[in-house]
Amino acid sequence: MKPVSYFFPIFAFTLLVSLSALAENSTTAGGFTIHYNAFTTSTLTPEVAKVYDIRRSKTRGMLNVSLIKEREGTTGASVAGSVDVEMVALTGQRVPLAMREIKEQNAIYYVGEFPVQNEEKVSFVIKATPDGTKETFVVNMEQQFFTD
Repeated sequence: MKPVSYFFPIFAFTLLVSLSALAENSTTAGGFTIHYNAFTTSTLTPEVAKVYDIRRSKTRGMLNVSLIKEREGTTGASVAGSVDVEMVALTGQRVPLAMREIKEQNAIYYVGEFPVQNEEKVSFVIKATPDGTKETFVVNMEQQFFTD
């Protein structure tokens, strides 16, 4: 088996492909940029899904969040933090989404998986607190999924 670090470029590339296929969302405040996107796990390659223990399926969504500390003259630096997410139903009911941290080389991602149906719109409330700050950034996001 190849080391996990070998797969990082594949994972990052797969996420970037997913980002370009969907409009990437980001919010900048307090010297940080919070990047967030959601897509079906079927867009991940089988190799990446296996390494990161993600079940590939058209009916399984994945939310990806990353925290970037802005640094002048660079694209910034990935930082760890606390990422709490709630999925919001049409009725307004909020359900926590379990997020897990993936660390590789100089990148840190927070991912959570959930079931989706064709044409379903899923709303998220993302609360992110980067390490080194007490400020919590709250982001609202909605994503429609197409599974057919």
